[in-house]
Amino acid sequence: MNKSVFFLMAAVVLLFSSCISVRDLNYLQNKGDADALSSISMVVSKPYRVQINDVLSLSIKAIDPKLVAIFSTVDGEVGKSPSALYFDGFTVDDHGNIRIPVLGEMNVIGYTTDEIRLRIEKKLLEEYFNKEANLFVTVKLAGFRYTITGEIGSTGTKTLFQDRLTIMEAIANSGDIALTGNRKAVTIMRQSPTGVEMHDLDLTDINVMKSPYYYLQPNDFIFVKPLKQKTWGTGKTGLESISTFVSLISLASTMYLLLTK
Repeated sequence: MNKSVFFLMAAVVLLFSSCISVRDLNYLQNKGDADALSSISMVVSKPYRVQINDVLSLSIKAIDPKLVAIFSTVDGEVGKSPSALYFDGFTVDDHGNIRIPVLGEMNVIGYTTDEIRLRIEKKLLEEYFNKEANLFVTVKLAGFRYTITGEIGSTGTKTLFQDRLTIMEAIANSGDIALTGNRKAVTIMRQSPTGVEMHDLDLTDINVMKSPYYYLQPNDFIFVKPLKQKTWGTGKTGLESISTFVSLISLASTMYLLLTK
């Protein structure tokens, strides 16, 4: 085998082993049965249960606004920045309690926002209002917060004002995964009553929508791992890989000529 054939074969091997395949870049591919796409069904997300350090937004309304003004620190979420909601909202302390004006402390750990709303309504109707007051209570999380890092367009802690969030929406809101990011092993770290749970999602497989981690929970941490091509430094595309190979050959040839003179 002459040198030209050897170098050609080496270039082909380097090209196919170092470039990033389209299969590693496309989201939600149908990798199984051809009918799987039409029959795929997402897992229904479980209602989120409040945890320590969550911030709740509480709004109480009635026919006479003056009667409810002392119970609520905010008039609503519209137009509120994350920092304003943090200072005006009700933070769940280390004992799982929030402090509501007049009503005092209330334990909310492990409850859904709907369950908390019903408890507040019941207490207000029993102690301060009658049914004719047309009491209307709203309890929400003060923004859906998550943290994302790794091979992503925009890292950091994000806050979105919505009740539910999927991993795909979180990634889109963060500038999408870079070419060097591993879409087949996106790690979700989630705090639970028993400790921290970790799970990898393959976002290139449409069946990821069946995963209980497809829907995020507030305060989830997302880590996008790098592909091996980034560690090798050989290039993300075929053109970059060939350029790297040519540069190495040129360097090797120069060194050979200098040493053999």
